[in-house]
Amino acid sequence: MAGGVGSRFWPKSRQHFPKQFIDILGIGKSLLQLTYERFLNICPPENIYVLSNEHYKDLINEQIPDISDTQILLEPCRNNTAPCIAYASYKIHKINADANIVVAPSDHLILKENEFLIKLNLALGFTESNDALLTLGIQPTRPDTGYGYINFKKEDNEGVYPVERFMEKPILETAKEFVASGDYLWNAGIFIWSGKSIIDAFQKYAPEIAALFEGGIAYFSTDKESAFIKENYPNSPNISIDYAILEKAENVYTIPADIGWSDLGTWASLHTIAQKDACNNVINCSAVYVSETEDCIIQLPKGKAAVVKGLSDYIIVDDGNVLLIYPKSEEQQIKKVAGKMVEEYGIDYL
Repeated sequence: MAGGVGSRFWPKSRQHFPKQFIDILGIGKSLLQLTYERFLNICPPENIYVLSNEHYKDLINEQIPDISDTQILLEPCRNNTAPCIAYASYKIHKINADANIVVAPSDHLILKENEFLIKLNLALGFTESNDALLTLGIQPTRPDTGYGYINFKKEDNEGVYPVERFMEKPILETAKEFVASGDYLWNAGIFIWSGKSIIDAFQKYAPEIAALFEGGIAYFSTDKESAFIKENYPNSPNISIDYAILEKAENVYTIPADIGWSDLGTWASLHTIAQKDACNNVINCSAVYVSETEDCIIQLPKGKAAVVKGLSDYIIVDDGNVLLIYPKSEEQQIKKVAGKMVEEYGIDYL
């Protein structure tokens, strides 16, 4: 899934060039490219599909030149994760009725690649022989209010556990209780299931979505697919896969996974995993003089110089026509601030 905007990473992540296409780690590869390469260890390249917004087709072709146009599924509008997963699932199921499917965000970081492969192979083995909707769960390291939580039963089936329920982003006190209990995992949004199991689930729990895409099965993998999607996809409900399916289904399982995961959803999450200087600053620019400054993240465009003195716990990002200087502790407000900028000064700042 590569169609989001990553608005909490504004102004680096913009409408025309979202987070998944950015070399946010400063290593010469975008998050999308890292994700694609990761899955080359799971399946052949012709079995990897990228689902994105129609505006980003050229970016995908540029960053993954080996992928064919038939592997790029383009949505004409953003209607959340349930419709995009349904689109991909029905298309793949038509191609191979026995397909086992992994759904993964393109903009997440996984540091423990080998452990990730081990957990995915365990999951694929389970869903191949069981009617199961499975998700990788991340062991919480702190009571974070920015993630959904998975309440799982301590009924181990060779590393696979039944899920009691999904919990939306909690308040801090509730998050503390979740972490203290040991019965909750973070929801990483990485799902594994067979094509048959997820289509059965759509038919049972989200019949409106099922009916819409079943009406287009005959057109998938033909020259009429794009026209069908353009006309019908906007009629799908705007709903997440969690709300549409996973909170209702009874055959949901999880695998606790210590895979060095981060959703890189915010500047603070990048600061946590990135290389830092002696004062705990993360600096991604070629010319900067820093004095009496600590716990900051500084990103400047190539050729831009800066002098920073006397700041603590700040985000400093210069990108295109936007300069952001904002307290890192208040970064949850950045998405709202970006919206205010657009309201007052126009769409060019989104």
